[in-house]
Amino acid sequence: MTTALARARAAFDRMDGEPDGAVWIARRSREEVETEAAGIDARVAAGEPLPLAGTLLAVKGNIDVAGLPTTAGCPSYAYRPREDAPVVAALRAAGAIVLGVTNMDQFATGLVGTRSPYGAVSSVLDGERVAGGSSSGSAVAVARGWADLALGTDTAGSGRVPAAFNGIVGIKPTRGLLSTRGVVPACASLDCVSVFARTLAEARRATTLLASPAPAPRRPGPWRVAVARPEHLGELAPGWQQAYEAAAGRLAARGVALRALDLTPFTRAAELLYEGAFVAERWTAVGDFVDRHRGAPDLDPTVAAIIGAARDLPAHRVFADLERLAALREEALAELGDCDALLLPTTPGHPTLAEVADDPVGANARLGRFTNSANLLDLCAVAVPGGGPTGFGLMLLGPAHTDDRLADLAALLEPPLRLAVVGAHLTGQPLNHQLLALGARLATRTATAPTYRLYALPTDPPKPGLVRVATDGAAMEAEVWELPAAALGTFTAALPHPMTLGRVDLSDGTTATGFLCEPVALTGAVDITSYGGWRAYLAGRTAEE
Repeated sequence: MTTALARARAAFDRMDGEPDGAVWIARRSREEVETEAAGIDARVAAGEPLPLAGTLLAVKGNIDVAGLPTTAGCPSYAYRPREDAPVVAALRAAGAIVLGVTNMDQFATGLVGTRSPYGAVSSVLDGERVAGGSSSGSAVAVARGWADLALGTDTAGSGRVPAAFNGIVGIKPTRGLLSTRGVVPACASLDCVSVFARTLAEARRATTLLASPAPAPRRPGPWRVAVARPEHLGELAPGWQQAYEAAAGRLAARGVALRALDLTPFTRAAELLYEGAFVAERWTAVGDFVDRHRGAPDLDPTVAAIIGAARDLPAHRVFADLERLAALREEALAELGDCDALLLPTTPGHPTLAEVADDPVGANARLGRFTNSANLLDLCAVAVPGGGPTGFGLMLLGPAHTDDRLADLAALLEPPLRLAVVGAHLTGQPLNHQLLALGARLATRTATAPTYRLYALPTDPPKPGLVRVATDGAAMEAEVWELPAAALGTFTAALPHPMTLGRVDLSDGTTATGFLCEPVALTGAVDITSYGGWRAYLAGRTAEE
């Protein structure tokens, strides 16, 4: 098992060897983190149960971490908290180790990740496109593999948009399930703390540690999921409508009953968040500070304009919008009816950094079309990668306190992972049953690109080792299997030395995760590349005997 200290050292090696990308506002020192990690290892060795032992955590810059500045993305606003926010304290009590606090759209006002004096954060999937906000740094820290978990906040979609734009999972729980004490508010009555992770299982485990939601009773019969009619989705980026329909098809293929609904009350509620009087609550949170520092070099002009404009909204508009929202909530829940969830694209598109610079308000507003309404309508949400074009994500929305149900459904949306095998896991070979037991299915029989050599390793049972080479390589027989993402984690946990998982290039130009071999294991191994594959080698050896 990898120790907390080893994980911390590896994380700092990666961070020190890669460009920062404006991800961090402040990082703890390597020495401090390694000392804490060594303490975690000692506690585990002594038998203390720490469910998140050695898990590396990034925290959004508007959430208190003792000893680090809470800036909310504005240096002149900074203060140093004496204690962790309860959500941070709970994860640390479970063994998580904070690496630092992350960049964000200033005062959590934005969905783009560019409204910060600490720099614009770009997507790990496409450096020319935005990372999404306001929890941009937290999402990217996870997506880049520096942190295992990250905390963000979500008022308009900030726990979901960055998840989509960086290919990770974001959970926006029911309002109030996770404490917001120690969080600089955006709109205090609507704010939620959100959780990012690379897998649904990791995000769900952390959320469960932070809260104990009582799941709504499961009704008998199949899952029921609402989908939007195409005419209600509005304009989507090229290929996104098809990707959305394909996701709905995956649910249907897994026994989920689909029903179309009218999305209008959801999108009209979404418009109220910034176009109505609810934005006045942002003034309540930080408006006095913005007024006193107007024109300061570290105050983002777009954020200042949005918050400043809310100061003079008349009180009667708030009550009128509350009445309007109550009617829309009733309509929305009636449309949802007996469905367990609503499936939507997380965003309508993925803008470039240049597009946001040219139209900072309009580009941002478009991103919230499907996310803005969740907290206004008191819905919980889970965002997962969509398995389609770059930046395309999927979101499940459900009534308050159906968090567990949404997570169960979200697991059905995860696109299957492709695993390339060249040896004992091939069809008919001794370890193929492991794939079948995990629900894998054979997708195709193919070959690797001609950049590998194959060795018979002195193991029991016999297995080959696939090694990438710079010259004198050859194509090896391979099979590609599709399996659930969680199943690959099971494989990884049980993988014996000298085997490792990596990217395997295939003959058709695509890649897949596959079994590779550490070069150190080739001592005493036999080069069998000339056979063209493991089965051919076994057949040849049998014939020789």
